[in-house]
Amino acid sequence: MNIIGTMRVLDETRGAVRVEDVYDTDIDDLWQACTTPERLARWIAEVSGDLRVGGTIHAVFTSTWTGPGRVEVCDAPHHLLLTMEPGTDDESQMEAWLTEEGSQTRLVVEERGLPVDKLYLHGAGWQAHLEDLGRSLAEDAEAHPERWSEQTPAPAWRRRWDELTPAYEAMEVK
Repeated sequence: MNIIGTMRVLDETRGAVRVEDVYDTDIDDLWQACTTPERLARWIAEVSGDLRVGGTIHAVFTSTWTGPGRVEVCDAPHHLLLTMEPGTDDESQMEAWLTEEGSQTRLVVEERGLPVDKLYLHGAGWQAHLEDLGRSLAEDAEAHPERWSEQTPAPAWRRRWDELTPAYEAMEVK
């Protein structure tokens, strides 16, 4: 795993986090891991709702973030765009791009509209999520067999987030 994370300012109050990694799986398998509820629950979130363009979803992330989202773009197996907490002051967009690289697949995830002063927290969180994805793919199993909820994060996710946060806090925001 060689996750690359960056953070950038969009305006005075909002910014974006971008993380990427290359996984030892084909693009169709990685797409399924990123778009089907059963596979998402193995590494990042329990997702329910209307999983098609224009549909509304509800997610409970391993980090405890919980809320609604709307599917904006679903161009299998290359591009996914979600608006999270649509219509609120906390609205953000999560976008994922998948690209074949030989027998591997690159995943780039960007979340935009995040508070600038909290970008480092989201950067550490997204890196922990992508590491969890890598473990889930490698082991063909849940990255978090211990459960999480809206109040309690997955313990292993939380430990890794705690480890990564200082590095992201020290990282330059462009």
